[in-house]
Amino acid sequence: MEIIETKEKDISVFKLNGRLDSNTSPSLEKQLAGAMEDGAKNMIIDFADLDYISSAGLRIILKTTKDLRRSDGNIVLCAMQDYVKEVFEIAGFDSFLPIVPSLDDALAKLRI
Repeated sequence: MEIIETKEKDISVFKLNGRLDSNTSPSLEKQLAGAMEDGAKNMIIDFADLDYISSAGLRIILKTTKDLRRSDGNIVLCAMQDYVKEVFEIAGFDSFLPIVPSLDDALAKLRI
């Protein structure tokens, strides 16, 4: 899996490409934790090019969400393929995580 991290003012954007599973989730966890250690409080995870997510990937998203909220931060998920979004819905994550259609929508949500 490829992770491309960019900054949009004070918002860290992580674009995922490939598969987020038990083999690749530790690298995402390390990158997200590193961003938080560097002071990131607002994050967007862009799923436009993510082909698959497993429960290990969901665990990383949940852990990051909890860590950010403890430090008054926010996370927004965007641009999910239907089959990836369905995994979040089945797990019930869509009830407490903002999932928006596009990166522009996610940026707008965090700037409010």
